[in-house]
Amino acid sequence: MRKMIDCRDHPSETRCSLVLIGEEDEVLRAATAHAISVHGHADGPELREQLRKSLRNEMPQPA
Repeated sequence: MRKMIDCRDHPSETRCSLVLIGEEDEVLRAATAHAISVHGHADGPELREQLRKSLRNEMPQPA
C-alpha cells in the first residue's frame, strides 16, 4: 500500500498544503528534502523518525 504525508497535519507559518503520496522510501526522501528546503528543518535522524511516524496509508479515492 502506498504511503502519504500531508503538511497540513503539521501547522507552520507558511501554511503549506503539500501532500506527498508514493512508496514509503520515496515519500520519506521527498518529505525530508521538503522539510529542509521549505520549512528550514535540520537534517538528522530525529527529523526522519518524526516524518516516518507521520506517514499514513493512502486513502483510496471513490470510483
